[in-house]
Amino acid sequence: MTQRRVRTTGHLTGRQLLVSAAAGLLLAWPSPPIGAQAPPAALGYTAAQAELGLAVYREQCASCHGANLDDGAYGPPLKGSDFRTKWGSRSAAPLFTFTSEKMPPATPGALGDARYAQVLAYLLQENDVAPGARELPGDPDALALLAPPDWPRVGGGGLAPRAEIPPPPARVNPLEGLTPVTDAMLTRPPDGDWLLWRRTYDAFGASPLRAIDRGNVHDLRVAWTWSLPNGPNQATPIVHDGVLFVHSYGDRVQAMDAATGDLLWQYSRRLPAGVGPSIKRGLSIYGTRLFVPTSDAHVVALDVRTGRVVWDTAIADPKQGYRVTGGTLVARGSVMVGTTGRAPGGNVIVALDAQTGREKWRFHVIARPGAPGGDSWNGLPLEQRNGGSVWIPGSYDPVHNLAFFAPGNTYDTGPLRNSIDRPGVTSDALYLDSTLAINPDTGRLQWHFQHQTNGQWDLDYAFERQVLQLPVDGRLETVVLTGGKQMIFDVMEAETGRYVSSVDLGLQNLVTAIDPKTGAKTTDPNLLPGDGTTKMVCPHVSGGRGWMPTSFDAAAKLLFLPLTDACMDLVPVAAGERGSLSSGVRWTVRPRPGSDGKYGRLQALNLETRQTVWTERQRAPLTTGTLVTAGGLVFVGSLDRMLQAYDAATGEALWKTRLNDVPSSAPITFAVGGRQFVAVVTGPGGYQSTSYDVLVPEIRNPPEHGSSLWVFEVPARPAARRSQARVP
Repeated sequence: MTQRRVRTTGHLTGRQLLVSAAAGLLLAWPSPPIGAQAPPAALGYTAAQAELGLAVYREQCASCHGANLDDGAYGPPLKGSDFRTKWGSRSAAPLFTFTSEKMPPATPGALGDARYAQVLAYLLQENDVAPGARELPGDPDALALLAPPDWPRVGGGGLAPRAEIPPPPARVNPLEGLTPVTDAMLTRPPDGDWLLWRRTYDAFGASPLRAIDRGNVHDLRVAWTWSLPNGPNQATPIVHDGVLFVHSYGDRVQAMDAATGDLLWQYSRRLPAGVGPSIKRGLSIYGTRLFVPTSDAHVVALDVRTGRVVWDTAIADPKQGYRVTGGTLVARGSVMVGTTGRAPGGNVIVALDAQTGREKWRFHVIARPGAPGGDSWNGLPLEQRNGGSVWIPGSYDPVHNLAFFAPGNTYDTGPLRNSIDRPGVTSDALYLDSTLAINPDTGRLQWHFQHQTNGQWDLDYAFERQVLQLPVDGRLETVVLTGGKQMIFDVMEAETGRYVSSVDLGLQNLVTAIDPKTGAKTTDPNLLPGDGTTKMVCPHVSGGRGWMPTSFDAAAKLLFLPLTDACMDLVPVAAGERGSLSSGVRWTVRPRPGSDGKYGRLQALNLETRQTVWTERQRAPLTTGTLVTAGGLVFVGSLDRMLQAYDAATGEALWKTRLNDVPSSAPITFAVGGRQFVAVVTGPGGYQSTSYDVLVPEIRNPPEHGSSLWVFEVPARPAARRSQARVP
């Protein structure tokens, strides 16, 4: 039996069927895909298997669902007409998978496949399904191939015998018109598509759509919403040819009709025992495949039209501490992804062949002993070096054929701190807090630029690398721009990595000087943690700017920055106590000295003049990336559950709405059939939604969190009203 299992479903029709257990709900499961072939074999179980299931049920389930399956105080009935109606005429695979992943609530997945199959056999018996001679398999793939349970018709539940259902209304299925995504489309996406994490290879987070603009944004209304699996969610959807793909907590991917919100297919992954789900930030699409990172450190290629698995490749071992939380980048047929975690030896960036899933190359973010940069770790052996998590998807320069990745810091700062005052010892710790320019064909490192050497504060440079045109020495050059948590933005030449310049927004107290030729940063030695005293450092470790990406309007040369204005104390921990960093400190949050209590800061910076054009400040910390559109709008979300639109030229607030929960990703916009939409995912769990809540105790968000997808549009005005509006 394989450890990992996947399941896909076809189109959702008519009835959505709900099976709930204890504290959760089973997702709706649509009919089998059109074109299913031979009739499935009958579902069966043995009486002996059900008897064993009774013992497991009494031990593990009866306290919630009751001794008789329908008389529990804490769980829904698991027998009777309501249960059968909810279950319907569906495969038993979803119920088995849900039970084996979520139950018992205190130790989900702990019983083993055989015992979960025994419980399911007992449920079938108690719902009057007759036993047979063959045991029920403890494998969702095998269960999916069997016929649905033969529920008795009782109490008016379910469809009447021999009843005929009238055909559903005809509708256009956008999957049927889905075109393959080419290299040219990724380089220059169709205006209405959002094909990459930040829409384009250059990571601008900008859209040429202008149907929603300054003049009509006040009419923005909900077009549709969709409840996502509950849990933290920092995913940015992608959209192609009217189909929206979104990742959710629990390793589920759903394809939606982007105009209507109808479910087209769903992919769900069963994780190995001992591996918990983690957030994901981005997906990639290329050809007719969707490239999905998983919580067990794999990349899965899904057929975009069906959600079926084409290939599945392991990147790293999650039991060693590796995760894949950022997302994939595809360029020139290479699917690239970075890992996160604190595993000995550090993280990796891996490229897979988009067609086969075969590994093409592997780059170690932590420089190896004996390799270039390997002597920059204070002499530590490889197994004592860790960090360099790649938290977000990379960006790409197709002109120079370079992919840019952003490894972060290490939490094991103690061994590096101990070398600071030792002459002749190098402790820059490459390639932490660096921009890595990698050839996507070969994995060769073309150049690197380290933004912060020996970072002792976890104020890392782990965010988007934007590829843009700026004047350099009197001529227009392609440069790479990125900013770290302390809101210092560095500019490097894209082809060579040569340092160009920096912009300090003036909201940090750590860096005292920047070398104008090399970009090397000098830090205040009085703020070095680990000497037994408390250090007040600005900004907070969650960042003046965190992972939430900026957006860039190339025509106006304006960079739109979602910032939070707060600081931290690095407090010494007692001997033997584990701190946030191994130098012996933990961080706490505090307002900036003299703060007026406005922590959220949306700032427009002109990259040519290096001047701030406008700043809008508010009480609630910002929690999303920004989106800028050709309609002259900037969208951003905040901790008070607001999604807001601003005038990109002036910063004037033009529209806002309150969502069901905190948005923790980045808004996007797309078009279908000439209609422009704006979408955002909610689901708290990002650092910006948990680090700053103590600063704003009056902001009370739902105790029962919920993740959702919100899609907005400006409704078309009736023709008569349009005609009247033109009358003087």
